[in-house]
Amino acid sequence: MAEADILQNTAEAGQDPASSGAEALPLPIGPACFIDRELSWLQFNLRVLREAGDSAVPLLERLKYLSIYQSNLDEFFMVRVGALIHRGILLPEDTDPKTGWTTAVQLRRIMREVTRQQETVQAIYRGLLRDLSAAGIEIVDFRRISKVDESIARKVFAEFRQLLTARIVDAEHPMPFLDNREDYVAVLLRRREKLNLGLIYLSRLPAYRVYEAEGKQKVLLTDALVRHFAPLLFKKHEVRDSCTLRVTRNADVFIDENALLEDDDFRSSMEKLLKKRKRQQIVRLQLLGKPERHLRELLDKQLKVPERQVFLTSVPFRTGFGEALSAAPGWRFPERRSARTVGLRKGEYFRYLEHKDLLLSFPYQSMTPMIELLYEAADDPEVISIRITLYRLAASSKLAAALAYAADQGKDVLCLLELRARFDEKNNIDYSEMLEEAGCTVIYGLPEQKVHSKLCLITRKCTDRVEYITQIGTGNYNEVTSEQYCDLSLITADEQTGRDAAQVFEALEQGQVPEPGEKLIVAPTGFKPWLLASLDREKEKGAAGFVAIKANSLNDIDVMAKLIDCSRAGVTVELFLRGICCLRPGMAGYSEHIRVRSVVGRYLEHSRIYVFGRDEEQRLFLGSGDMLNRNTQRRVEAFAEVVTPETKEQVLEVMEAFRQDDVKGWEMRPDGSYGKAEFPRGGDSQERLYAYFAARRVEPLPPEEPKRQSIFARLFSSLGLSKKQGRPDA
Repeated sequence: MAEADILQNTAEAGQDPASSGAEALPLPIGPACFIDRELSWLQFNLRVLREAGDSAVPLLERLKYLSIYQSNLDEFFMVRVGALIHRGILLPEDTDPKTGWTTAVQLRRIMREVTRQQETVQAIYRGLLRDLSAAGIEIVDFRRISKVDESIARKVFAEFRQLLTARIVDAEHPMPFLDNREDYVAVLLRRREKLNLGLIYLSRLPAYRVYEAEGKQKVLLTDALVRHFAPLLFKKHEVRDSCTLRVTRNADVFIDENALLEDDDFRSSMEKLLKKRKRQQIVRLQLLGKPERHLRELLDKQLKVPERQVFLTSVPFRTGFGEALSAAPGWRFPERRSARTVGLRKGEYFRYLEHKDLLLSFPYQSMTPMIELLYEAADDPEVISIRITLYRLAASSKLAAALAYAADQGKDVLCLLELRARFDEKNNIDYSEMLEEAGCTVIYGLPEQKVHSKLCLITRKCTDRVEYITQIGTGNYNEVTSEQYCDLSLITADEQTGRDAAQVFEALEQGQVPEPGEKLIVAPTGFKPWLLASLDREKEKGAAGFVAIKANSLNDIDVMAKLIDCSRAGVTVELFLRGICCLRPGMAGYSEHIRVRSVVGRYLEHSRIYVFGRDEEQRLFLGSGDMLNRNTQRRVEAFAEVVTPETKEQVLEVMEAFRQDDVKGWEMRPDGSYGKAEFPRGGDSQERLYAYFAARRVEPLPPEEPKRQSIFARLFSSLGLSKKQGRPDA
């Protein structure tokens, strides 16, 4: 974001632009200290895009980053822009508490930034095309197609012909419904001096075809193929022009709580919501190509999308074709599997956890131990129940299978499935039915709070006491994403943590918001007060105070104000935030002691770590929540302290790796933009952590030595007598 944008931001917030300078900021804390949430997220997605333009990244991985950027932006429009448009209709005068902007101002700034980023997207894609061509990979261009490629294209089109639907839009044939994120070819047709709009559906076709010809790998994009042969589909018309179009629809829909109370069937309400989502308002129209004026006018007339929400591009909507290409050495990241560093076998976990806490770090370490722990619980006669909160599961979940097995073994298995996990709703609905059929008790999230915690509790009834095994994680119980996301999972047999977790599940079973426990920190009731109090304690230390937080995002205004207070007191504040950060660092008189860094690398940084203090006073926590309003106010989250020397060492290693990462680490500037070190020295944090965690071994505890028998016990044993009964053993 340029300096001119800062002046514009503060002007739109109703402030004097001259007050935005770093040396003359007004007191008290005001909008000039903060950045709009949506613009900050767009800066994060720009960092993802920059990886696609980084020549140090393997060639086909750069294509993947471009695809991720596009997918991220799709979801941004569906969720964030959709919600803003809806809010602007209902509350046009409502303003953002941080920046003072109205919704109209936010939307105007968003569209301006997206348009600006499109120029970067196109420049990076042109660079990728050059590098692909130099590597012997060619995207078929029908403007200068060879005879060989033309022949192959005709054969492919002949295969696709029967799967294509071509329609004319006129007075007798109204505009059909366009599905969200589906590709269509729009053509301008002329017949007897009359112009009409034609539409060709591509949804039944693959997005591309890869083949080898003329010593090269060729990529034939389906939309370009259909546009080239469109005259064969409209034989009685002249095809004057064409483009590929795609609409993005609002996906921000809400359950009607009143209707839910009447139906009392949360699952049915969610199924209705998913059907409703498919037909929501268009929030973006993308046009691939350079449609002439008449074609644009016809599309505008039919779709009625505001001009600011229409984006022209020369970059294909789908750039995932790199997955289908044969890769030469160095074109992809080196193959890497999660290391199986836990040497425990089934039957050894409970004994190990009685003596030590266990920390797992994904994707560097395998998630298998968590699944094995559940199977051990299923077969342990002393285990009476398993409780777990589920937010996102893999399509073929081994963890869900372990829970079903435990239920089949007679354990009391409670699964809280959050059906409102966005874009995973259908998957979770299916799992809720499957787990119920397997004998698990399934409940859902609270009416006003999503249950986002990653919490599992195993309860054992031993001879004279109840024992607990509690797992607290930063990421989902998903075997697929555990190989792609950086997360931590803490497993402990601490009795009070288990009691606190039991209280959380008891509240959730009764439809109540859980209260914080003695050791387990729980949002929304306890997390924010605990966080503010922890920051206050560091503030009281002045320059000796220290705060380091690794999370995904920050926009809670109370937390940001408290961080500014810490900085003013001289506290060193390190924020490692992958995505959104609405707090401007490095502002004199406000945040000069706050440093904000973001790591964008091969894996998605997803863990949440909170560190307060130094040396003997230092305390470390991990859990499921960020510092967004939704996490501090509207979600059930769970956090636990990391207390054993071994687990603390591992968590601090994560923080140190981030602190030194100047290869994949980006530094946030006061204006909200990010930059990288020109001459990196510290190394790649993810490479460092892979080496560190892959080398850490967890071995079974040595067998316990049998207790030495008394002389009388040995005497009875030698005589074959029972000490209690005084007769030969049966």
